[in-house]
Amino acid sequence: MPSPLAALSPLDGRYARTLDPLRVYFSEQALIGYRIRIELDWLRALAQERSIRELKAFSPRTLGALRKLVKDFSERDAEHIKNIEAETNHDVKAIEYWLRAKVGSNKEAQAALEFIHFACTSEDINNLSYALMLAESRERLMLPRLDALVDTLRALARRHAAAPMLARTHGQPATPTTLGKEMANFAHRLARARSRIAAVPILGKLNGAVGNYNAHLVAYPDFDWQRFARRFVERLGLEFNPYTTQIEPHDWMAELLDAYARANSVLLDLDRDVWGYISLGYFTQKVKAGEVGSSTMPHKVNPIDFENSEGNLGIANALLRHLSEKLPVSRWQRDLSDSTVLRNVGVSLGHSFLAYESCLKGLAKLEADSARMLEDLDANWEVLAEAVQTVMRRHGLPDPYEQLKALTRGKRMDREAMHAFIRGLALPEADKARLLKLTPATYIGKAADLARKL
Repeated sequence: MPSPLAALSPLDGRYARTLDPLRVYFSEQALIGYRIRIELDWLRALAQERSIRELKAFSPRTLGALRKLVKDFSERDAEHIKNIEAETNHDVKAIEYWLRAKVGSNKEAQAALEFIHFACTSEDINNLSYALMLAESRERLMLPRLDALVDTLRALARRHAAAPMLARTHGQPATPTTLGKEMANFAHRLARARSRIAAVPILGKLNGAVGNYNAHLVAYPDFDWQRFARRFVERLGLEFNPYTTQIEPHDWMAELLDAYARANSVLLDLDRDVWGYISLGYFTQKVKAGEVGSSTMPHKVNPIDFENSEGNLGIANALLRHLSEKLPVSRWQRDLSDSTVLRNVGVSLGHSFLAYESCLKGLAKLEADSARMLEDLDANWEVLAEAVQTVMRRHGLPDPYEQLKALTRGKRMDREAMHAFIRGLALPEADKARLLKLTPATYIGKAADLARKL
């Protein structure tokens, strides 16, 4: 195997170790393994069906041998199948030939050879293989990493729930918030996005060359093939799709990939915001001995994890959105353009997974600088203009918005200037005292409570 240094894709080169967990689901060997699993499950299901008299039920010993073919499937087996494919120029047919050779070595199973891939089109095997790949990777890998991100953000939200921070709308000083509340916003958004990913039903079909059970019925006219296929698909943990052409139309896959893209967009927003907070000094980053931030500027501690995450999210979403737009579109009863595109599903999720890992790594390095945030708040007393004019409105004072606009718009205010204005207002003493007690650091509304309740 070529060195990772010779890899064309950075997923198999620079980032190979980080993405090792995805190879179990999306490598070429994994795809072949899933196809073998489906072919043998179909053969076992047919053998258990009494209505198919020409095929006898397998003994426990033979069933164990068939399961062992799936369990022990190796890189060497995959290479053998690829060698067969080099002659057949058909990947699924190569698997059928390999299985016939393997199953044929079992005397009991020899009579079942013609029932391998029985009445199937390649897409019966492929659609179920990709469905299992996406279902199992979702449950075992992608959702747990998103859960780790949500948990990390929730912890940050609660830890910094009451840490006052100057907000910025349009990049300008605005009504204060807390650092924890801003992290809570992202935790809530990402949790909702995670739920949408988890909720997408994954469909499958097993109905022949154009979706009508033509070959099935000509062989066994009185057998309820649709019921049998539904039971088979549902036993795989998938939802049965009764209406397809040669291919399962991939609508569910588009929904799932779109859901991943929406979650990625939330994370991209987080990456950019945290990058900005680091730039402002609201967050510092833990320094690791031996690391450098710049080849020429020794002082640099760059937010590279969030930049790496942002870049990979962009690539991931470009692929995810192309896949979700392309895959549900096929000419007439089937064209092959989906086949090569489908092979990039793992690439799109690979860039997503890499982004999740980079973001988690970056979040683990963050340390809030409360003093820096308070310094910024104290330099921007004009943000209390909203509070003052709102209390003035309550008591019917003339032109409150215009008065505060004239006092503060485009200007920096300090404590003395704001207090001088408040003291001159014809307000009830209790309200005036409350405004005089208010500071940018205490003008945070329910931010702290909202962050703690997440």
